[in-house]
Order: sequence, then C-alpha cells, then structure tokens
Amino acid sequence: MTDDSRAELQEYVRTLAEPLLPHFSPGRARLRLGVNTAIHDDPAAELEAFARPLWGLAPLAAGGGHFAHWEYWVRGLAAGTDPGHPEYWGPPGPHNQRIVEMAAIGFALALAPDRLWEPLTEPERARVAHWLTTGMSCPVTDNNWLFFPVLIGLGLDRVGVPYDRERVSTCLDRLETFACGDGWYSDGPTERRDYYVPWAMHFYGLLYAALAGHRDPERAVRFRMRAALFAQDFQHWFADDGAAVPYGRSLTYRFAHAAFWSALPYAGVEALPWGVVKGHLMRHLRWWQQRPDAAPGGLLSIGYAYPQPALAEQYNAPGSPYWAMKTFLPLALPAGHRFWTAAERSAPALPAVSPQPHAGAVLMRSGGDVTLLAGRQHHSWVRHGAEKYAKFAYSSRFGFSLPAGPVGLEQGAYDSMLALSDDGGVHYRVREEPGAHQVTDDTVRSTWHPWPDVEVTTWLTAAPPWQSRVHRVRTARPLHTAEGAFAVDRDSAPPPGPTRQTGPGRARATGSAGLTGLIDTDGRRTGQIVDCLPGTNVIARRTMLPMLTGELPPGEHWLRCAVLGAEPGPDGETAWNRPPAPPNTGGST
Repeated sequence: MTDDSRAELQEYVRTLAEPLLPHFSPGRARLRLGVNTAIHDDPAAELEAFARPLWGLAPLAAGGGHFAHWEYWVRGLAAGTDPGHPEYWGPPGPHNQRIVEMAAIGFALALAPDRLWEPLTEPERARVAHWLTTGMSCPVTDNNWLFFPVLIGLGLDRVGVPYDRERVSTCLDRLETFACGDGWYSDGPTERRDYYVPWAMHFYGLLYAALAGHRDPERAVRFRMRAALFAQDFQHWFADDGAAVPYGRSLTYRFAHAAFWSALPYAGVEALPWGVVKGHLMRHLRWWQQRPDAAPGGLLSIGYAYPQPALAEQYNAPGSPYWAMKTFLPLALPAGHRFWTAAERSAPALPAVSPQPHAGAVLMRSGGDVTLLAGRQHHSWVRHGAEKYAKFAYSSRFGFSLPAGPVGLEQGAYDSMLALSDDGGVHYRVREEPGAHQVTDDTVRSTWHPWPDVEVTTWLTAAPPWQSRVHRVRTARPLHTAEGAFAVDRDSAPPPGPTRQTGPGRARATGSAGLTGLIDTDGRRTGQIVDCLPGTNVIARRTMLPMLTGELPPGEHWLRCAVLGAEPGPDGETAWNRPPAPPNTGGST
C-alpha cells in the first residue's frame, strides 16, 4: 500500500465488492457465491452474502468514497423484504440467521441512508421497516447476538422509524454482564474469550458509543474505557508483519481480526497512539493482500490462507467470509481525521511474554512472530473445536492443523498436541476441554481427562523462542503417546530445500516457513517426522510434522520436552542449539 492509506482502503473495498456483481440474482436480493452447506436455509445464506459486503460499502459511502453499483443493493433490499416477490428473504424467527444479517443492514442504514434508504419508494420503505422491526422482537442467542437488535435499532433510528427502545436497553444490560474485567468480555456465559471479543463485543459496543452515545453517555463511556484497556492485551496477538495468531472459530472471516483497530478511531478511542493503531490495521491488511489464494477469482473463499472447506463452522455459508469487511470502518471518517493524518508506525516493541489470564493464555514474541500458549478455552459445539481452542500452542508463522480423519498420525495431524492411544496407535485422543486452569507470569497449567481413568496435567511455559511442556500422566491403562511440534510447509524451501532430522529424543524439520522441532528432555521418546495429509494446516497446504512417540504402562509418568518454532536461517539454527532447561513443576523423574 502507498502512503495514501485511505485511498488504498477505498480501492480495496471496491476490489472485494465488484467481483460479487455477476453472482446477483435477477431481482438482486440473492447473492449466490456457491453451494450452501450451512445449517441455515438457502434464502438466509443468500441474504448473508448480500448483506455482509455492506460492512465495507456503508463506511465507504459515509466517508464520501465512490462506488458505482449501489443500485444492486437498493433493488435487492426492496425485493428481499417484499413477501410478494419471488426473492423474498422470508420472515425472521427465534435465533435465526436473518437477524444476523439484519444487523448489517441496520448498520448500513445508520451510516449511509442516502445510498440505501432514500432511493426506495414509500411502499418499499414500509416493507423494509416492517421486516426489520419484526427481527428486533425475535429471541436471540445469549451472547454477542444480543447486539443485533441494537444495531437494527440504530438503523431504524437514523431513518426515522419507531422501534422498541426498551428491547435495546434490555439487550445492552445483558451484554454488560459478560464483562470480565481489564477490558475483556466472554462471548456469553461461556469460557470463550476468542476473536469474538474484538470483532463483535468491542466492535459493536464502539459502534453504539459513536452513534448513540449522546443519549446513553454513561454506557458509552464504559464501552470506550473497556476498549482502551483491551487494546493493551490485544496488541500482543499480532506479529510484526501484521499476521494475527490463528485461533478459535470463524477464522474464515479472515481480516476481521483487525476490525477492533478500525472501531477505535471511529469511536474516538485513542487507546494507543493513532500511528500505532493505524500500523496494526494496515500491516494486517497487507499480510492478507499477499495471500491471493484466500480469494481465488476475486471471491473470498471458505478457509484461511487458501480454500479449505474443512475449516468451516456449521454456520458458515459461501458469503460468510465477507464479515471481514467490518475492518473498513475507518473509511467513514473524514480525510482530515487524525487517524488518517498520523504517520503509520512500525510494530511497537512489546515484552517477550504477556500473560493474559482472562483468555487463559500466555503470548510470547520472538523474531517478530507470536505464539499463544493455551489452557482455558474450549468449544465442543463447533467443528474441530479441540483443534481450534485446546491445542497447546498457536503460531502466527505456522498456524495450526485440523484432522483429516480419525485413524493414525497422518490423518490426525496432531501438531501442538499430546495424542494418546489405547488401541496400539490407531485412534488417538487429545485435550478437548482444559480444566483447573491457571495462568502465572509465563506458564499456563490445565488438567484434562481423555478417558475417565486417565488424568493429564499439562504445564506450558514460555521461553522465547522455545516453549517448554511438562505433562504428568496418571493412567490405569497402557498408552501410546505422540506429541507434535508445529507443522511446516514441505513443498518448498530455500536451498537445499525442505529438511528433516530424527533421532532418539528429538525431531526437527525446516521448510519455507521456518524451522520447528522438539527435544525430549528425558530422552525416552523417539523422534519421527509425519507427512500430514494435505489440506490439514490452515496456512500451508502440505506439511510435515516433527513428533516424539513412546509408550506408557499403567501408573504415573512425567513427559517433558522443549518445542521450537523459528524463522528460517541462521537465527533459527542458533536457537535450535540452545534449548531451555525444563521448568520446575515439582514433579519427579
């Protein structure tokens, strides 16, 4: 991107929106980007694809940016809310996906009524208003969804349509009960403190503060203060090159990771100097622009760094990735705003280790990369919940992997996991729901039970660029064990190409992304390299995985290892030759 970051982002919105045009239905209400396999019906999925680009188009319009195709969305809004039209989206119901997309429409009406509301006829406006107000009264899930009636109300308020203000207040009051302290929220009454905190809870709260703070000033102050606090922790989740740590559900929303940095200037919250906030946003978007495989043919795909349907949650339809357009919110600000006039700053110098108890994590930095050591969150409802939340480590450089099947190490792709088998190494179990978690200055501890008669307590300690792992295993059954480092691209690497080394107590591999490996502190396990099945890792399409394997008889055992994930080149080699001493966890040999 050039120094004119505002113009660059305006063009980025158009670059993402214009490839959508050939996929509109004749009445413009349905946007068909592929085959819908989500849990909601096809009309809702096609509404989703129609509505989500408005997260970027509305700020573009509000800030005076040009877009030549607003007529598609005007005609589609009129048709989709008309029960007599063949492309009618259908009425909303309790906990229905339509309510999610109504929020995007409400947001667009609040920011750009001249583009989306004023061109409608009076009968069309009446139908839109009825459809939206019906959605406001529907029950919603007890989490970030409570913001959706709030956003619908913001849109109706802007265009002068009466709505249930008490409903909005009730939703907001419930949302505030999810505040955990230090700027953190949980996403509902759960253990989840993932990216829905920045791109939903804070993003929507800051929207409300900016658009309705004049009539609810005390709440607006609370939303702004929490965001300012949260920014201090959240900056640790981004690498120096702009990459965010892939972690948790809904990763197909891609650069929505940075929507929080976009909401801060919109709501006037200078949590960090504007040049620092701008740097976080712009570096992140550049990182994504360097990954064209994420948007083949100009359309954002289901996946992360490349099309990967296995990554999808059950609620992800073909239009879901356009949630990423929330990141363009600063385009609503005038060109003279201090966010735009500030000089973009490089990634700030941050402590090498950041304990974050609310997330149940310790984040560590080395060589500009970020690794998140995890030990609290879990989510068994989403597809591959154990892999998205309960692995030991998540890396901005190496990503993480999903299983391709239930049999063996190649299908399981058990990076950053201790996998245990009681059937001779055919089927493995891993940490799914961490319990008894504790975060100290550099360590995350948790206890987990792969079987009722097997208890594992795991200590993960940051020792940048290494991490130390200690497991106390108490088992009533014999077990095969397999513990993985990070998975690394095996397709290409600088000369001499990808390399792999194994031996007693150690295994390492180097690929184009870097060097990863692990060393068994006690030297009892055997090193090996597993070629994971293709399409398992969220960043690299084909990977190799260093692992330590062994066997345990019934009884109590201690497993200790040091794990490295480093950039390629001499620094990585130097680090490999300097593993840390094992931490003192009070265990015996």
